[in-house]
Amino acid sequence: MNLHKRFLLQFFTQLLLLSAVFLVTILAIWAIIGFSLTEQDARQDLAKAESSYFTGKISVDGKNVSIDPELKELAERQNGQLLVVDAEGYVLDSFQAPEQTPSRMQANELAAWLLGTDWAGKERAYWKLEYFDEDPLYLLFEKENKAAGLTAALEPGVDWGQKQLRLTADMEKKLQAENAWVQLVDAGGVVVDSFGEDAPKFTASIDGIDRLAAEWPMLSVSVDEATQTALYIGVAEMPSSFLEDSFADRKLIYVFLLLLLPLVIGTFWYARKFGMPLLVMMQWIQNLGSRQYEAPKDASGQPALYTKKGKLKRKYRLYKDLIGTLEQLTDTLKQHKVQRRELNQTREDWISGLSHDLKTPLSSISGYAQLLEAENYQWSKTEAKEFAGIIHEKSGYMMELLEDLTLTFRLKNNALPLSKEPVELNEFMRRTIIQFINEPANADFEFDFQPAEEDVMADIDPKWFQRIVDNLIANAVKYNPPGTTITISLSTIERHLFIVRIEDDGTGMDKKTLNKLFERYYRGSNTVESGNGSGLGMAITKQLVGLHGGSIKVTSEVSSGTTVRLMVPMQ
Repeated sequence: MNLHKRFLLQFFTQLLLLSAVFLVTILAIWAIIGFSLTEQDARQDLAKAESSYFTGKISVDGKNVSIDPELKELAERQNGQLLVVDAEGYVLDSFQAPEQTPSRMQANELAAWLLGTDWAGKERAYWKLEYFDEDPLYLLFEKENKAAGLTAALEPGVDWGQKQLRLTADMEKKLQAENAWVQLVDAGGVVVDSFGEDAPKFTASIDGIDRLAAEWPMLSVSVDEATQTALYIGVAEMPSSFLEDSFADRKLIYVFLLLLLPLVIGTFWYARKFGMPLLVMMQWIQNLGSRQYEAPKDASGQPALYTKKGKLKRKYRLYKDLIGTLEQLTDTLKQHKVQRRELNQTREDWISGLSHDLKTPLSSISGYAQLLEAENYQWSKTEAKEFAGIIHEKSGYMMELLEDLTLTFRLKNNALPLSKEPVELNEFMRRTIIQFINEPANADFEFDFQPAEEDVMADIDPKWFQRIVDNLIANAVKYNPPGTTITISLSTIERHLFIVRIEDDGTGMDKKTLNKLFERYYRGSNTVESGNGSGLGMAITKQLVGLHGGSIKVTSEVSSGTTVRLMVPMQ
């Protein structure tokens, strides 16, 4: 899955999840608001509460039923009484019920309590409580209607004819203590007398009376039939405690904070999910621009993108394609840096080696040229020919050296591509050995070729593999005395590898020479002996073998000969 599709899937999933979280949060907020309103209504007036509020307040364990102490406290504050009755009328628990309350209420008695209208200045309410594994119960609540009680106390003292309340001092104190107000309204809807600071503005209409009833739940009205004057008495609801008032005042703040909480959490989550990885990758790119070719690390020096087990951390997995590209870019730039440093070093080595190896032959050529040019001497034809031969030899050595240096430079910088092709090695080695046998200079050496039992087909570059074999056989001839036997054998290992072994019974090498055999210029400074060459032959041979994916091993002892073994893949 590419980065574009992964982003689409990621954003779709996250938006879906965010919508679900937002919906759950809204539902939770509504539930909290509903619960708080129900709780507040219950604290103001239990008669307004829903049945769900009481389900958790009544504990049921078989036939054992108990009222929660908090519910008892509310009932006591509202001067009310509670009865818990089962479907058969048995009173299972009660609070502040009259002493004459029966243990079982008969059906008619219960119907009169639930459905009756003459409650003698009392307010009643009941709820059916449903339980999952218990029979339903009924909670009965009764409390005094303060407005009705005040009406009964005030009516005898009202002067209906003069339309005056005529309140006594004691009655005024009682009204103030109960947070009550009184209004006397004539038949025309005009307030003719009133008492109480909270008395509302009266409007003689159905809408006005409806608003008055909604604003003042504890309201009582008594009408004098003779004068059609009405006595309105309203009692303020029981004041809430300080904590309840504080919660009511801060309710909107709580709701706002609850709505803000998912936004804050979502912001931090998105910043961590998308922002932090982008910052890390921006730091990575800045490091690349500063030539620091490595991935960012944390404070402890560990890779910031990976766990200790080497796995990509979860928050970076969305960007794994981009991270893979940056890793490739980092590796490429790091390789280029190494290659540039190696190229500079190789160039310096090439110049140093070239100046080192050309200095002696050039000195020889310059010296013999000056001798031929000198006017004080008359050289014979034989002497001039000898000088010319030396100059030719040294110039040939210089040409060979330049070619070897160029080849070494290309090999070291991987600038020598191979053109491999299938070659039958028995015939290839036979022709190479025949060339050495036919050389007149090799007449005093004995060559023995031991081919493989079957044809050996291998993928090699004929040109450069010829150079390998030529270098090794030439060295066996060059550094051994006449009469040395050189044995060349060819074998295979399960048709995966072929082995070329070149053995001689000559002078061999000491450990110092063996250890420095593949070093460049090891014999380059000796130009007195004509057979020493450029000193780069074995270094080139090892590099060419490695380019073919093979290996070379040399064993030797002084006076016991030398063995060179090549092991190269057949494909």
